[in-house]
Amino acid sequence: MWNAIAIVLGLFFTLAGVMHFANPSFFDAIVPPWLWPSERFWTYASGVAELVVGPLILVPRTCRVGALGAIVLLIAVYPANLYMTWDWRDHSVGQQFLSWARLPFQFVFIWAAWMVARSQPSGYARS
Repeated sequence: MWNAIAIVLGLFFTLAGVMHFANPSFFDAIVPPWLWPSERFWTYASGVAELVVGPLILVPRTCRVGALGAIVLLIAVYPANLYMTWDWRDHSVGQQFLSWARLPFQFVFIWAAWMVARSQPSGYARS
């Protein structure tokens, strides 16, 4: 079961990382504008981080460190989800619903990454 979760997480992070470069303006819009140096910097930085942790999760030897990195990343980007919810307060009801739904869903991802990380003792390598 954890293997399926690891594959889904790894693919999700990898695809999300690609999307940060394919459609950066969407991600720029949810970065709090007071962060220095710019929204685009944080869009690309988080995209790179996702492109690192996604493949790490997919490789059995690095799965644990990738999952732990994903947890750190998910916590680090949570303020962007909070900002998006606040910023979209005057958007359509559907968009507002999506922005609110992202908030608890982030914790589901953190839980899933934790399950993957703890399923493999440190130093353990599957063949």
